[in-house]
Amino acid sequence: MTASRAAGPVCIDCIASGVTTRRPVVDRHGKPYGGPRSPRCKTHILARKRASSNAAHAKYVLATYGITGEQYWALYDAQGGACYLCQRATGRAKRLAVDHDHACCPDTPACGRCVRGLCCKSCNRDVLGHLRDSISAFLRGAEYLRNPPAWAVIYPGGDHFVNAERAAEISSGLILYNGHWSEEGNT
Repeated sequence: MTASRAAGPVCIDCIASGVTTRRPVVDRHGKPYGGPRSPRCKTHILARKRASSNAAHAKYVLATYGITGEQYWALYDAQGGACYLCQRATGRAKRLAVDHDHACCPDTPACGRCVRGLCCKSCNRDVLGHLRDSISAFLRGAEYLRNPPAWAVIYPGGDHFVNAERAAEISSGLILYNGHWSEEGNT
C-alpha cells in the first residue's frame, strides 16, 4: 500500500467492525467506490449491494409468489442448488425462476400453494411454458428420445447410431417418477 493511500480516508464500515487494516476507499483512478459521500472500501460496497439485492429479491418473491426469501433458498438447497429440469443452471449469474402452476393462480400474485420449484429462465419459459405444462407432451418427449421415429423409418434393421451414454439410459429401463429414477412400471 502506498503512503498516499494509507494517509487517505478510511472505510467507515471497517472502522465500525474493528478491521485494523487500512483498505483503500478509492479505486486506482482516485474515485471513491461508493460515491463521494460514501467512504467505504470495495469489500463493504459489494457486501451492501449483495444485501440490498437479496432483500429486494425476497420482497419480490413474497409479493409475486407468496413465498418468503427463506423458503426460496430452502427450495434452492433442496434442489441441489440447480435448475430442477436441466440441472445445469445454478442461479449464480441470474437467480432461478420460481415455477408455479398457472391453473391455480393465473394472475399475479400467486397464492404460494401452487409453487412447484425453481427452474432457469430457459426451462421455465421455453420448456414448461412452450409445452403448457402438458404431462403427455413430456412423456412423448421421453419416448421420442428413447425410440426416435427415424429409427423405424430410415433404419428398419436397427443399424442406427446411439452413443454409449444414451444406450445405457435406454437399456436400463429407468424412468423419472416423482423426481426419482425408478424402473419402468415400478412406481
